[in-house]
Amino acid sequence: MRFVRRNSRKSFDKRKNRDRRGHEKSARKSTQVANERPTRVVPQSRELKRLLEGIGTPPARPFQPDPFQVEALAALEFEDVLVTAPTGSGKTWIAREEIRRLLDSGRRAWYTSPLKALTNSKYQEFIDEFGAERVGILTGDRKEHSDAPLIVGTTEIYRNQLFDSLRGWSEVTADLVVLDEAHYLADEERGHVWEEAIILTPPRIRLLLLSATIGNAHEFALWLEEVRGVRCGVITGPAKRPVPLRSAVLLPDKRLLSLLNDAGKLNPEIAQMIERENEDRERSRQRRREWG
Repeated sequence: MRFVRRNSRKSFDKRKNRDRRGHEKSARKSTQVANERPTRVVPQSRELKRLLEGIGTPPARPFQPDPFQVEALAALEFEDVLVTAPTGSGKTWIAREEIRRLLDSGRRAWYTSPLKALTNSKYQEFIDEFGAERVGILTGDRKEHSDAPLIVGTTEIYRNQLFDSLRGWSEVTADLVVLDEAHYLADEERGHVWEEAIILTPPRIRLLLLSATIGNAHEFALWLEEVRGVRCGVITGPAKRPVPLRSAVLLPDKRLLSLLNDAGKLNPEIAQMIERENEDRERSRQRRREWG
């Protein structure tokens, strides 16, 4: 009979090293836990509870358009339409549903916005809604599917196409043009672009203008009728935002303070912080003047 001697010394050394590494790991973890500062739990103030109240995903329910949205769609059958409603109230839904109606009947539309970022966002939104083959984009940086029945682009690009049409180079074949953020007409530097786009758009093309900040909507509509020779209806949405805005300040100590108090004025704690910071800056300026 043959006996095989195991290397017991080698096995012992392996167990010893493994045990030592385990003890060192446990010691490091204990030291790390000991050095960590305990988490400070700050009780929520009444203002903070009100600030956070209702935030989250609302329960799912069937979509029901507001009366002003239905009224705007009905008016677009016969006239240009200017929609004034707060942000978040559903102005884009009106444009989307009218575009859907036109595309389903084999017609064409343009959707313009003043910003490239907003144009890119709407482009993706309409791709998701209508399909990539039906949507194109034209900006100073992008030109994709320019022969699509729905073109999303900046207002400057649309205005340039109108100039090209006047020169006989090409024709604007849209049946509807949506001018988002129509209040840019009053912009000192870029307002002329909206003015030229409105004046040069052929009367056969329906205009849908969207804005949250036009204060003189009826005067604006009368001017549109004068320069285009087409009646322009004014549709007004709800007076207040459906989704309220809440402002807060996140402090370096990770506290969240409501920007305004119950009376709608600046939070006193924030006001005191601003005052202390201004005093510190003034003292620093005085020291520099004394040393200089």
